[in-house]
Amino acid sequence: MKKLKIFLPIIVIVFSCKTTKNDDWQELFNGENLDGWVTKIHHHDFDDNYANTFRVVDGKIQVNYDSYGEFNERYGHLFYNKSFSSYHLKFEYKFTNQWLKDAPSYTYRNSGVMFHSQDPKTILKEQDWPISVEYQTLAEEVEGKLRSTGNMCSPGTEVFFNNEMDARHCISSSSKTYKWNEWVKGDLIVYKDSLVIHKVNGNEVLRYTKPQIGGGVTKGFNPDIKTDGKLLTSGYIALQSEGQGIEFRNIKIKEFN
Repeated sequence: MKKLKIFLPIIVIVFSCKTTKNDDWQELFNGENLDGWVTKIHHHDFDDNYANTFRVVDGKIQVNYDSYGEFNERYGHLFYNKSFSSYHLKFEYKFTNQWLKDAPSYTYRNSGVMFHSQDPKTILKEQDWPISVEYQTLAEEVEGKLRSTGNMCSPGTEVFFNNEMDARHCISSSSKTYKWNEWVKGDLIVYKDSLVIHKVNGNEVLRYTKPQIGGGVTKGFNPDIKTDGKLLTSGYIALQSEGQGIEFRNIKIKEFN
C-alpha cells in the first residue's frame, strides 16, 4: 500500500509584548490643595501640619514659616500617601527669601525631595529625619562660588557610587549653580534598588546604585525599622522643610511596570 504524505500547516503564533513603561503621567499635586499628601514634622505627631508649614499658594506647594516663633529643629516632610517602586518623577522648585536664623547654617537655600522613604506612619514623634534617600536641592549661597544642586544625601541609608559603597552622607552632582529665585526643573529616575539617576534642567548630573538602609545621621527612629543592609526597592516620596522657604510645582510621576 502506498503511504500518503500528509502536510500539516505550520501555524506561527506571534505574541505582542507591551512596553515596560506606562506612558501616562500622574499629577501628584492638583494645584489647589494638599489632598493626597500627609505631614510628619519633628516634635509633632503624624499628619500634624504644625503652623501651616506646608500650604498651597497660587497653585504651588509652599513651605512657609510665618507662624513660627523659632525653628526648634522642626525638620518637616510632606509625603505623598502612596509608595512607589520604579518611576520617573518630575518637579520644579524655587526658593523664597525666607530663612529662619535659628535653623542650622547648612539649611540656608537648602531643601530636597526624599524618596524610597519609610512609611511616614512609622516615623516616631521625636525622629528627626525619615530613613530615606534624598534628591538635595541647593541654590547659590555666595556669589560666584560653586554650589551644585541635584545632589544625593542619605539619612539612614547608603548607596554605591562608582561601583563602590560610598560612606559620604552627601554626594555632589555635576550641575552648575543656580540663583535662589529661579525655577529649576528636577528629574528623578528610579529603578527599584538597581539604579537612580538625577537630572537638573534636563541634564543628567548624578547616578548611583544599590540604595539601602544603613549609615547614620537619622536619630530617634524605631530600631525595628532600620535593618542595615536591606536594599530599598520602594518607598514614599516627600517634600522637605528644614528652615528655608521653598515652593514646588508641576509634580508628576510616570511609573515603570
